[in-house]
Amino acid sequence: MTRVRIDKWLWAARFFKTRSLASRACELGRIASNGQPAKPSREVRSGDLLQVKNDSGDFQVEVLAVSEMRGPAAVAQTLYRETEASRELRLKLAEERRAMAAFDAMPAVRPSKRDRRKIDRFRGRG
Repeated sequence: MTRVRIDKWLWAARFFKTRSLASRACELGRIASNGQPAKPSREVRSGDLLQVKNDSGDFQVEVLAVSEMRGPAAVAQTLYRETEASRELRLKLAEERRAMAAFDAMPAVRPSKRDRRKIDRFRGRG
């Protein structure tokens, strides 16, 4: 097996939970193969450079092997190699998100009964 559909490969490499999600990502233009937007039926070969945008982040990966079967995560990680630039950027963005979480903390004091009534009136519930 030297070639496989990109949606099957993305599913097998565990970038997406289902093949239909991988196919939908291709249709929405979130997957690029060698710099070109990829349709779900595009074939992937080892050596291709893919750019994958999903909920986990943006990945730039080089395809090392192709597989149609979804296996354990340890096996899935052997199908590709993430570029250093992509890994560094993802780690940097993750650190920034963690730092911003400190600023989004809950208020120090719970609202009083009077404050809750004001909030309810403001939201149109009271």
